Amino acid sequence: MKKTIQFIFLLFVTTTVFGQKDISELKGKELNNRVRLNFIPVSMPDNATFTESTMGLVGLHYQIPFNDWLYGGAGFHFAVTGDQGGLFTLGAELGINKKIIDNLYFDANFHFGGGGGYRVLVNDGAFINPNIGLQYKKKNYSFGVQFSHLNFYTGSIKDNSVSFFVEIPSIFRYTDYENANQEFTNTLGKDSYWKRPVVKNTQQVRFDFFFPFGDSKKDNGDPLDTTLYVLGFEYQKYVNENTFLFAHTDAIYKGLRAGFMDLFVGAGYHPYQSKYINVFGKLAVGAAGGRIAPEGGLTVYPSAGLDLKISDNLALSGHGGYYRALDGDFEAYTLGFGLKYMNLSSGIETSDGTPNTNFKTQGISASIQNQTYFKVQKTDDPNNVLVTDLQLLALNFTYDIFNNVYLIGEAGFAYGGRSGGYAHGLAGFGVKTNTFLNHKVNAFVNLVGGAAGGAGVDTDEGIVARPTIGFNYFATNNIALHVSGGKLYSPFGNVNSNNFNIGISYNFASLKNNTDK
Repeated sequence: MKKTIQFIFLLFVTTTVFGQKDISELKGKELNNRVRLNFIPVSMPDNATFTESTMGLVGLHYQIPFNDWLYGGAGFHFAVTGDQGGLFTLGAELGINKKIIDNLYFDANFHFGGGGGYRVLVNDGAFINPNIGLQYKKKNYSFGVQFSHLNFYTGSIKDNSVSFFVEIPSIFRYTDYENANQEFTNTLGKDSYWKRPVVKNTQQVRFDFFFPFGDSKKDNGDPLDTTLYVLGFEYQKYVNENTFLFAHTDAIYKGLRAGFMDLFVGAGYHPYQSKYINVFGKLAVGAAGGRIAPEGGLTVYPSAGLDLKISDNLALSGHGGYYRALDGDFEAYTLGFGLKYMNLSSGIETSDGTPNTNFKTQGISASIQNQTYFKVQKTDDPNNVLVTDLQLLALNFTYDIFNNVYLIGEAGFAYGGRSGGYAHGLAGFGVKTNTFLNHKVNAFVNLVGGAAGGAGVDTDEGIVARPTIGFNYFATNNIALHVSGGKLYSPFGNVNSNNFNIGISYNFASLKNNTDK
C-alpha cells in the first residue's frame, strides 16, 4: 500500500512538472536602449523682467533604436538654474544617429512636448526642440555637443544655443505580449536565452510629509511654514546586492495650492539586510518648484530609512530626510512611508549563480496619448479665461496583476489651452476583457486618481479622480491603438470635465521570478 501511494505521488509530481512549459521554450528579445542626459542653456526673453538672463534646462531621455540609424523615445526636461524652478516638460522625439568615421557619429533629433512653469512665458505650453551635432562613442558610452533650438512657440521663450549630452547603454530583455501571465519552470536545466543573472527591481508608491522652515516662501512672498502633503512614485534598479539606482517624482496635494512637483535621480545603499528588515541610505539630485518663491530648481535630497518585508515581493517602507534647494531658499525636513513591490526579472540565475525554478511572465503596456479635457474651470488667468479645453501629452504604463486586472501609472503635461505648466500624476487600476473580434480588440474600464494642478486650473490643492472606459485595437500582437473617454473630477476644486484620449501602446511581457531568493 505504501509503495502504491509513493508511486501515485511520484506520477502526480512528474505529470505536473512536465505538463508545464519549460523556460527554454520562451522566446526572448533584447533592446539595446540608451539613456541620455543633456544640458541646454536658454536665454530668457528681454521683456520678462522678473527672470534671470539664462535658464539651465536639463533633459532626461529614454531612446529606443528602430534600426542601426533611426531611433525614437520620450523625455523630461526640467529647470535647474535661473529662476524658473518648477518648469517641467514631457515630450516625444525622433532622431537619426549615423557613423561618420571611427568613433565619431552624426546625431540629430526632433523633440515635441508640453509643459512649462510661469504660464505668462509659455502660454499653451507646447514647444519644439530640434538638435543637430556630433557624438563620440566608446563601448556604447558616449558624449556629444549639439546646436539646439528651444521654442515655446505660443509663448515668449525662444532661443538658439549650444547644448551638451552624455549617454549610457540600457539593455532590456522581454518577450511578446501573447506570452504574458504564464508560468514556466526550469526543471530540465536546459540552456536558454534567459540563462543570465536576474535584475532586481523595486516600484514604490510614496506618501510624504514636508515640514518647511528657514526662509522658505510661497510664490506671493509669504512665509511657507505649513506641512505639505506629498504623493510620489519611485523606481529602483539594483546594480548589485546592496547598491541601487533610482528615480522618483512627487506632487503636492495638500498644504499648498496645486502646482508644485519634483523629479529626482540618485543612488542608494543597504548597510544592513536581513530576512525581514532592510536599512537604506539614499542621495538624490534633481529639480523642484512651483507655487514657491522663484528660484533655480536644482535640489538635493538625502534620506534614510528601513523596509519591513511582509512577503517575498511586498514591503512597508519608512523614511526621513532633508530637502534643500541649492539655487534658492526652499528647505524642509521630510518624513514618509510607502508600499514597495520588489521582483527579480529578465533572467533565471540569482546573484550566487544558482538558477531559480519557477517563473511568471508579467504583461506590461507603455503608451503615449493625446488627452483632451473639455470645458475645464480656471482661476486667476491673466487674460480672464475662466473655461478652456485642455490638450495634454501623457505617458501611461500598465502592469498586469492577473489576466484581466492591472495597475496603472501616468504622467501628463498640457500643451494646449493657455495652461502651460499644468500637469498631473495619476495611479490606479483597470479591468479588461479578453480579446474578441479575431483577437483584435479588447475593452476596459480604468479608475485612477492622484495630484494635478498648475496654470490656474481649478483643482484647489490638487486631488483629482478620472474614471474612463475604452478599447484597444491590436494592429499587431505588440502594438495597439488606444481609445478611451471619461471624466476628470476634482472633489475640492471646480473641475468636472469630460475627457477623450487617443494613443498608441506597445505591449510586451517581462520574465519575473516567482521565488525570490
